[in-house]
Amino acid sequence: MQTLQTTSLRVANNQLYILDQQALPQEKRWLDASTVEALVGHIHALRVRGAPLIGLSASLLLALLAESGKSRDELAAALETLRASRPTAVNLMNNLDRMKIALWQEAFVPALVAEALRLINEDKRLCDAIAKAGSALVKPGSRLLTHCNTGGLATAGVGTALGVIALAHQQGKVANVWVDETRPLLQGGRLTAWELGELGVPYRLITDSMAASLMAQGQVDAVWVGADRIAANGDVANKIGTYSLAVLAKYHQIPFYVAAPQTTLDRHCPNGAAIPIEQRAAAEVTGVAGSFGAVQWAPKEAAVYNPAFDVTPAALVSGWVLDSGVVTPEQVAAGAFAPEKA
Repeated sequence: MQTLQTTSLRVANNQLYILDQQALPQEKRWLDASTVEALVGHIHALRVRGAPLIGLSASLLLALLAESGKSRDELAAALETLRASRPTAVNLMNNLDRMKIALWQEAFVPALVAEALRLINEDKRLCDAIAKAGSALVKPGSRLLTHCNTGGLATAGVGTALGVIALAHQQGKVANVWVDETRPLLQGGRLTAWELGELGVPYRLITDSMAASLMAQGQVDAVWVGADRIAANGDVANKIGTYSLAVLAKYHQIPFYVAAPQTTLDRHCPNGAAIPIEQRAAAEVTGVAGSFGAVQWAPKEAAVYNPAFDVTPAALVSGWVLDSGVVTPEQVAAGAFAPEKA
């Protein structure tokens, strides 16, 4: 396969490498991800994260394994193992569905390579389209609040919600971005703060519990988040804490926007209750670990509840900003995300 480079993915010498997102921002470390076991381990450990990026990394790996001589049956088994690695992120399933079609072509090796590269290029175009549609909603002098990480680290392109913010900043419309640290794994404090700094976008880092106070003071003009899955009724699964922000925004009459590519839309999932929510290890809540070291602050025997995602009801969303444009609550209620008729 040709040499390829995005913010978080690299293909060189027919090997797949991922940027370790657990090491950022202290260290920029590239790790080999050229086997199914290695990539699944990186996904579970969140060294690879972001719904679009997970799907793209799995697609690239399948193409590289095909080029290395793996049989169709071996690739089919690898595909199913990768599919099970992150149950909430529907982009992974959508990408692998397309790779599965390529796998059953007669000339499956070039078909898999072409499809993986097509997915990368499509994601870049989708991100650009989301940024263009979303930036039109940002008013001059805006103070925006975002949660988790939705930039180039999580996609092959400029990102989803962070791509909107970056383009709006280029247009001179962003006064400040409030960055939720995003407990328990601090994707906002570690990754979004780093990306905004690299882009020159003015930001201030806050703990998750500070958002309500800022909204009450009139310091937030809009909330922008990404999505890991959007159900047919418009419910949105995203990083834990997103639902809280949506409730707060509704109470304070602040627009709450969801930015995502159409690959995040699951028309066959009826509502948020049908979205599987990944439960993660207790150690993520009882302490913290990273390239900076590790510390445990809670009692070792503490019982923990640690869902990776929550579901925001469609009624709390002001607009879904897709690559196809802005979808309104009225359009969603009328069936805009419902299964397409044959």
